[in-house]
Amino acid sequence: MRVVVDTNVIVSALLKAESVSERALDAILSDTTVLFDERVLAEYTSVLERPKFKDIARARIATLLGRIRECGTAIAHDGTWVGESRDVDDRIFIALALAGRADAVVTGNIRDFPIDLGFAVLAPAMLLAQIEDTRSSAG
Repeated sequence: MRVVVDTNVIVSALLKAESVSERALDAILSDTTVLFDERVLAEYTSVLERPKFKDIARARIATLLGRIRECGTAIAHDGTWVGESRDVDDRIFIALALAGRADAVVTGNIRDFPIDLGFAVLAPAMLLAQIEDTRSSAG
């Protein structure tokens, strides 16, 4: 499974240990192919550098972003997506999902993403359930 992870999932995972988002992100990094590009990594970094997230240890952020780079697949593309979106900041994730032929975008804001672009839009709990079902079926 090829997955694009929205920034809100990254932030939630870092803010709340053992949260659904953190467990989903761990499962994504272990059991799927996380797709990224430099714009998405820059978005993660920019958001996590905001003063309201100053309590998140910089080492945890660096470790997580390093895992994404190491475990993920970089997608080189120059595409942008200009379709309708409730949140224009999500266009980089949509463009990445389309360019990388993602199976899903994982987000805490499902309603912000169009649902007819050829990939699923899943909340962290939904993706986690799918991964756990696949694990139990395989084992």
